[in-house]
Formats: sequence, C-alpha cells, structure tokens
Amino acid sequence: MTLQTQGYATHSASGRLAPFGLERRDPRPEDVVIDILYCGICHSDIHSARNEWGWTHYPFVPGHEIVGRVAAVGGKVARFRPGDLVGVGCLVDSCRRCPSCEAGLEQYCDNGFTGTYGNEDRIGGTPHRFTLGGYSDKITVDERFVLRIPDNLDPAAAAPLLCAGITTYSPLRHWGVGPGQKVGVIGLGGLGHMGVKFAHAMGARTVMITTSPQKGEDARRLGADEVLLSKDAGAMDAARNGFDFLLNTIPVGHDVDPYMELLKRDGTMVVVGSVEPLTRVNGIPLIFRRRSLAGSLIGGLPETQEMLDFCGRHGIVCDIEKIAMKDVNEAYDRTVRGDVKYRFVIDMATLGT
Repeated sequence: MTLQTQGYATHSASGRLAPFGLERRDPRPEDVVIDILYCGICHSDIHSARNEWGWTHYPFVPGHEIVGRVAAVGGKVARFRPGDLVGVGCLVDSCRRCPSCEAGLEQYCDNGFTGTYGNEDRIGGTPHRFTLGGYSDKITVDERFVLRIPDNLDPAAAAPLLCAGITTYSPLRHWGVGPGQKVGVIGLGGLGHMGVKFAHAMGARTVMITTSPQKGEDARRLGADEVLLSKDAGAMDAARNGFDFLLNTIPVGHDVDPYMELLKRDGTMVVVGSVEPLTRVNGIPLIFRRRSLAGSLIGGLPETQEMLDFCGRHGIVCDIEKIAMKDVNEAYDRTVRGDVKYRFVIDMATLGT
C-alpha cells in the first residue's frame, strides 16, 4: 500500500509545473510521515525542472526546503512524535556506512547520497523510480534525515534554511569564522543574504561584496558592517590583502582572480554558488600569498541540526515572499530575473486552490 499525495510536477524541460497525483511509501518502522506546510523555491529546483544540468527524469516534482508537522511515525522512531515541527532538506538517504556517512557528512557520501528529488530511490515502496520532492502535501522520510525546527522560528521563513541556510552556514563553521576576523560575502541573493546574517551572528566583521550600489542599504540591514563595490577598481585595490575569509555565492561561472586578491596570506575563498565551470582561475594570487580556493556542499545531518539550533538561539530566518502554489511558475521566472528578496516559499495550504 502507499499514501496518496497531491503535488505539482513538470513533465518536460519546457513544461510548466501543474497539479500531479503521486504516491509516498507507507511508513516503515524507521520512517516519519510529514504533512508539508511550506516548501522553499531554490534555484536548483529551476535548473533541475528545466533539465539544465542534464540529469532530470520526468515527471519531476521539485522541492528540498521542506517544513511540516509529523503526521505519523513508525514503531522504531524515537526522536519524533505526531505534531512535531520538522524539516527535510536536500537529502533523504545515503549509504550510511562509508567514512563520510559515519562522520555525519552524508552530503559527501562515498557511494552517492539520495537527493530529496531526482535521484534513484533505493528504499522504494512506491511505483516511482526516482525521488519526488516537497512541492506536495506530504512526504515519507527515514528518521535519520528528518530535522527538528525550533518552535520560536517562523516555519515559513525557516524553510529555506534547509538549503540556503546550511549551504552558507557549513563553510563558515568549517573554516572557523568568528570574532576578530574580516569576512567578505560575495553576492547578495538567496545564499548571500544568509551568509551575511550568519557571519554577523558569529561575530565576524562582515563585508558585503556586490556589483550593485543599490544593495548596500539592504546589506547593512541584514548585518553587514561594510559594503565593497566590486566594480570600483579603486575600492577593490584598497581592500587587497585584507580579508581572512570569503564566501562566494555568485551563481554563475566567473573570474575569481579579483576576489582572490582580497585575501590575506593563508586566507580562503569558498565557492558555494557556481555549480558550473569558473571562467578563470590564475595560479599567481594563490601561490604568492598561500591562499586557498575551496568548495562546499550543503551540510550533513548533524551540522544541519546544529545550524537550525543556532538560528533558534539567534532568531535567524530567511527573508521570504510567501506565495500560493498556483503562482509557482511566475515565481520561477521572477527568481531567474533576480526579482525576489530573497527566497520564495510556497504555502502548501494553497495546494488545492
């Protein structure tokens, strides 16, 4: 038997998202069934729905920034009970036995994690070969991949923490960002606005690095101490060798050399936004100041829970625009145009309207 579920799917790279009936597996002893309240729209949803990365299988249900209430639990579930406010991020399974999984770094699973959407479902229990995401009214997930949402957070604004939040928190935490450091966040969008909030809350002197003078006021509202315009050659030259850490959230391929010059000796720039080739990386800025260029992918389950608890203590959520399910296609187009501050979140109570 399976759980009948309503959602939104697209059936081709050029198709629009539209109502779609799907099935979720009946809960196994270790499963949690979640009634979805909200699901954020990540730019990865759009890339995937439109097959811009070349791996999408149709019909395709996006959504990996999920917040909801526990509806039912299997007999072996110990951490959750019906009514709990919970979340599901980008992962719903992994091999659980490799060194990465054993270290709580399931996102780097040596045998390949199972994404919340678009990956082969190794657990099964439904007629769907590939996982289907959170643009739906319910989901069944193994307890290990379910997260607790602090009760003091707005559940709608907490939804994008499951991707945009952990994507920026993880590198800041891994590279030890904190008081006494100068940190630059490159790009003010869905990722960048969270990077500013986290770096500020961690006690670092936080600088928003942007091409747009108009974004300066918003950056300061979010917690930036300074704004550096990357198109201002004089300002960029004056800022050289001044940063301990750079979080690069630019979502497209670009020349990283001007930003590398901003780092102190032994400084690090971490790329989290450009899931495509960088257009230029010169060895000189790295070699002559022993700088590092690195990348980071979301976070494992323990770190994601740590991030959510950090947000609960500091009152951090995403800046969002809440939409009805029927407006999702327009929201996709607006996201591509950069016309959102800073994340759309779908209210699943509107799914049937």
